[in-house]
Parts: sequence; C-alpha cells; structure tokens
Amino acid sequence: MAKQTKYIIVSGGVISGIGKGIIASSTGLLLKTLGLTVTSIKIDPYLNIDAGTLSPLDHGEVFVLDDGGEVDLDLGNYERYLNVTLTRDNNITTGKIYREVIDKERRGDYLGKTVQVVPHITNAIQDWVERVGAMPTSDTGRTPDVCIVELGGTVGDIESAPFIEAMRQFQFRVGHDNFCLIHVSLVPVVGAVGEQKTKPTQASVRDLRGLGLSPDILACRSALPFEEGIREKLSMFCQVSPKQVFSVHDCESLYHVPILLREQGMIDVLTDRLKLDALSISKEIVLEGDTLWAQWREFARRRARDLDATTIAIVGKYTYLADSYISVVKGLEHAALNVKRKINIKWVEASDLEEATMHKDPLKYHEAWQHLCAADGILVPGGFGERGVEGKVLAAKWAREHNVPYLGICLGMQVAVIEFARNICGMTDAQSAEFREGCALPAIVFMPEIDRTTMGGTMRLGSRPTKFQASDVARRSAIYKLYGSANEVHERHRHRYEVNPEIVSELEAKGMQFVGRDAETGERMEILELDNHPYFVGVQYHPEYLTRPLNPSPPFLGLLLAASGQLDAYLMGEELAGDAETKLKL
Repeated sequence: MAKQTKYIIVSGGVISGIGKGIIASSTGLLLKTLGLTVTSIKIDPYLNIDAGTLSPLDHGEVFVLDDGGEVDLDLGNYERYLNVTLTRDNNITTGKIYREVIDKERRGDYLGKTVQVVPHITNAIQDWVERVGAMPTSDTGRTPDVCIVELGGTVGDIESAPFIEAMRQFQFRVGHDNFCLIHVSLVPVVGAVGEQKTKPTQASVRDLRGLGLSPDILACRSALPFEEGIREKLSMFCQVSPKQVFSVHDCESLYHVPILLREQGMIDVLTDRLKLDALSISKEIVLEGDTLWAQWREFARRRARDLDATTIAIVGKYTYLADSYISVVKGLEHAALNVKRKINIKWVEASDLEEATMHKDPLKYHEAWQHLCAADGILVPGGFGERGVEGKVLAAKWAREHNVPYLGICLGMQVAVIEFARNICGMTDAQSAEFREGCALPAIVFMPEIDRTTMGGTMRLGSRPTKFQASDVARRSAIYKLYGSANEVHERHRHRYEVNPEIVSELEAKGMQFVGRDAETGERMEILELDNHPYFVGVQYHPEYLTRPLNPSPPFLGLLLAASGQLDAYLMGEELAGDAETKLKL
C-alpha cells in the first residue's frame, strides 16, 4: 500500500501579505527537524499561467526553478527553508487549472457532460495537489511525509473560492488524520494605549467556517506578543484550544520565526493532530534533523548578534519594492552571516545615477551617488527594459575604476561588458541590441533560438551547465576557487540576450576574462572576471535562486568576503568561523 502523504493547508485572513509564506516555510522546517520529508505547493488564484509575465513592482520577484518554471517568490522561500528542489507543478494557478480542464473538454474527456466549477474544477485542483504532494523533491528520492499547501489570497476573495471549496472536499478525500489547517490572521494593535484587537481574526475565522473549513491552528500576526487574556479570548470565540493559538509577533528576523513557533509548542500540536509519532523514521534521519536544528539556531543567533557591518549598494530599477529582489537580499544575508558580518543594504535606483536626474532632481542624484561611493561593494541585479541601464553602466564603471568589489547578475554582467567595451576597448558606441536594435556595435545580442513574438516562458530558462575554461587564467580566478574548483557548475538562467561572441577575444585581450562558458556549445559567455581587481565578477545566470541559509551562493560569498576584506584569507584556506559553536557552511 502506498504511503499516505499528510497535508497542512495554510490560509490567510484579514489582509493580504500577512506572512503565510513564512509560516508555511517555518512549519515545514520544524517538521524537517523531526526527520520528516517535506514538500510544498503554492496556490496562486490569478489567471496567469505563471508569474513570468508579471511586473516585479506588481507582484514581487519572479523565481525560477530548475525545470525553467517561472513561479511565485514564495517557492523561493520553500526551497531555501526546506532545502528542496521544486518544479513548476508545485505552483498552481487558476490559469493552469482552467487550461487543463478546458483542454480535457476539447479532447472529449467530459463528453456529454456539462463542465462546471464543481465538480470539474475542484476535482482538478484536488488531483493536482495529491499528485504533486507525492512527488520526491530531494536527492534521496523519498516520498514526502508531509506536503505544505499555501493557499494564496485572502479568505473571502472571489478568485480563491474554487480553491477553498476544493480544500473543503479534500479534507474528506485524505481523511481527518491527514489534513490540518493553519489559518494566519492579524491581531492589530490600535489606539493610544496599544490595545490588541481580536475582532478581525474572529470575523476571518467565521468566514472560513462558513465556507466549510475549520482551522486547527491559528497563527496570529501582531507587532507585539499576546497581551494577557488574548490567547484565551481567541480560543473561546474561534473554537480552538488555547495551545493551538500561536503568537507570531515581530522578532529580530524571519529566521527566528521557526524558533518562535517551536517554543510555543507547534511541533507538539502538529504531532498530535496528524499522528506524526506513528510514522516510521530511521535514527539516522532523526539525527540529520537534530543537526539541521542546531545549525539553524546558530544561524539565527548570528543574525541577532552585533556583528561588524558590510555595506552593499544594490543598483536596480525596481528598488521601490524590496520584494522585487528578495532572493538577491537573501543571498547577501546568507553570505554575510556565514562570514560573520551584518549586511547593510543601500538601495540605489539606477536612473538616479544618470545625468538627466542631476538636472531634474539634484538632491536625489547626489544622494544616489553618495550611497554608491560609500559602499563596500556593488551589486547590479537583473532586469528588463531600457530605463536605468546607463545608470547601471556608470555603477560598473565606478566599481572597475575604484577597485570596489562588484557582482553583476544577468543584465548586471551585460552592462559591465558594455562599459568595458566603451571605455577600455575603444568601442564608444557599444550598446545592447535589447535597447538599440540594429545598433552599429552590439556588445549584447539576441539569442538566435529565442522566440521573438511570444513572451511567456520563451526565454532561456532553468538549470544549465556552465563549464570553467581549462586555461591557467580560469583556474587562477577567484570565482573558480569559490566554486570549490569544480570543472562544471549548474545554475539557473532567465534571459533572452547574451554577450556577442564576436567581440570576446578583444575584451579578453584587454583583461576581461570569460572564465566560464556554457557546456553545450562553449560559445555562450557565462562567467567573467576582471584581471587585477579585488573582485569584479559577472554571471549570466541567477545565482540567487540557489542560495541557502546554511550554504550560501559562491558569487555572493565572494562579494561579501571581498567587501569585508576577507577574500584572500578565505581563498588561502583560513578559517573564518572559528569562534562559532556550530560551523554553518555545509
């Protein structure tokens, strides 16, 4: 008989953006510390097939998976917290479900029947969840013991109604002992005296119960810990035991949320509700869970310590919404804490560095340049469209000329090539074909195999191999050593344009070395490193997608080491975490 996966549904009420993703990820992490195998699914009720065509300013970062799936940023949280590899099927959207049902209708699968939301759409949702919930997500190949399902949106939204109904039916399909509902709600602090109010949560739970779902656990977001009597009041009016009401108040960092939940008894509640103690887990796997928890506590402890700060300027074009670069921020945090530093990020809007801003808004212009010049390191992330590109070129120029550690990701690598071609190689008209189609000197060109008409899912996406060159220059490079002197690395991509291979020899002759190229053809530039510079690295891929709290991404690690003056010592093999009770880097 096949093993029955247990399901934990995480819903949200009162407001959007309440933190369901962090609660889901933290719950999954706690279950992993017991030695359980955990997977995750994110349900997004929008009609888009995937997140690939959404603006980062509208919906936050588009996260890319190994299989090329462009998904919601919460799947990035799941991968980082649970250290799993998810697929595009782990992100369900209304568009995907309706497309599947309509395709079946056109094939004649429902011949003679009226296709309706109930039962056809709701059955498709349940089938999808059950199928993906049983898919292995780690190298061990173990079938998941538990699947965390985050239900996007807010209870009561029209667009999420079919998913709520599907979950109502699903609880009976899998059985009482295999279904647990965590409802994340808000306990606001209002008034001059800062009194906590429970009415919004009461109303949200009432709406949820009216739709046929009763929460087993309440995770209540608030600025402060519960006041006396609040837990008991919520228990009484929401019909859950006091021990099943959790205060998820603001704490030092998101990395402390699992600790906060564990201290309040989350593991005991889940074990009792889902009969987890009946599962058979080997001693070896239990020990792995204990080790994971010890390392996580050490990581969170470092986050709370008063460490020396390293300032990194992120020069981007979506800086007004930090979630647009959430994986980049996490990559910096992970690297910083692994080298015993506190990260201080200065957000620089790329267009503010351009001369036009000096005339239009001198204060904003000088403030942007002040942040850039004062930074210990500069990071230019990916992006699309022409706005702010010349500002990114200026940031790369500053880093090169003033020996400031630099990491360019995707477009950040491309602007570094444009700047170098213009100012070192004498190609003053060098430009990207993305912004100047038909330009005389295209340093960056459109990839020939990419579809020029269809936008969704047509870029070079997903995990691709990059091979380090066999040359002495490549083998001496810092980035090669940071990757553990591996001949080949696999990283995730998301781009339509690439470095023009026709100008590579001229760039390398002047000192810009392309030490890593694609393993398939050897003609696509993947990694560059500048000669005679403390750390000037560009990568065509997105290393931020594979960063983990306990295993930071090598390009980010190199940037933080260089910016904090530790890179040379690290490359010589010196210990950086000697005073830590638990060494973090796995």
